[in-house]
Amino acid sequence: MDSWRGLPAAQQPPWPDEGALREAVAWLSVAPPLVTAEETDRLTSLLGRAARGEAFVLQGGDCAERFDHVTPERVAGRLGTLARMAEVLEAAAGVPVVRVGRIAGQFAKPRSAPAETRDGVSLPSYRGDIVNGAEFTGAARTPDPWRMVRAHRASAATLELVRASGVPVHTSHEALLLEYEGALTRRRAGGWYDTSAHLLWIGERTRDPGGAHVEFAARIANPVAVKLGPAATAREVLELADRLNPWRVPGRLSFIARMGADRVREALPPLVRAVAASGVPVVWLCDPMHGNTETAPSGHKTRPVARVLAEVAGFFEVHRAAGTRPGGLHLEMTGDDVTECVGGAVSERDLPLRYESACDPRLNREQSLEVAAYGAGLLRG
Repeated sequence: MDSWRGLPAAQQPPWPDEGALREAVAWLSVAPPLVTAEETDRLTSLLGRAARGEAFVLQGGDCAERFDHVTPERVAGRLGTLARMAEVLEAAAGVPVVRVGRIAGQFAKPRSAPAETRDGVSLPSYRGDIVNGAEFTGAARTPDPWRMVRAHRASAATLELVRASGVPVHTSHEALLLEYEGALTRRRAGGWYDTSAHLLWIGERTRDPGGAHVEFAARIANPVAVKLGPAATAREVLELADRLNPWRVPGRLSFIARMGADRVREALPPLVRAVAASGVPVVWLCDPMHGNTETAPSGHKTRPVARVLAEVAGFFEVHRAAGTRPGGLHLEMTGDDVTECVGGAVSERDLPLRYESACDPRLNREQSLEVAAYGAGLLRG
């Protein structure tokens, strides 16, 4: 399933060793699948219910998973927090909440610049543990294709913990590294399935309708999603809907709006109206994290919880005005007691205390539950 090859592919790392890349991809191409086609089809069915307003979606987890964070305690913390949030939302919505984790595969991150400079030294940007290390050294920052094999093993270990927990959750991550995703794609009775996760999404930086990422997503049977920033146009969104869900299957396609609290009421309505008029069934999710990132005086990237809540409110307002359904929330969160987002018990001066994210700031447990409770209030209203 190589139709994506030869098309423009943004955000792919410059692998320095082509031989090692071929060997790692060959290993992955015969590796055990991480998820099954039956599990994946079940998620499509559940998302179809959300597209009809018969369910609500909660998608959440780490910004970028780390290999050394695959421990029973950390995984249990994320799952427990996600489960508690789902219970709060379900009680308010009066419909089932579909739980989807950014877990067991969210190891790759797109970057705004290919290099990072510190004290006059320039090194490749950290692209997630699946590509290179976060430490600012030449050895750590050199892309290593065998890290894709480590990512598969870490995902398998995480899934063992997820399944042993008894918490019902499907897995998801950004389908960023096409060599990894392509190597884990298998032919099954229902078509080609990317067995790295149940749901894959395309990021804001890779959603070119004529690009390799959209072509790959168009060919797999998994449910897929696309992140939409404030620059997205109705024409682009309709083209994506046509490419990714031409058969108009409920649950096949989700759009994840990441507009920012100041832009959501202006940028989202024309997209929602255009999709509604087209008749393509879509699950609309709100990502209130990425459009609300700012830099604190300490130099830490942070996200004020107040702005997160403001974007959630705007998202609901847009859908109510359009007569469409707010389908769910997409959050970067953790069950750990981190100090990365400002709000609640965390002030700007607290950020250095327990700032653990290697990329973007996440909601801690209490902040995650606050967002869930706020969303529950909007659902009741």
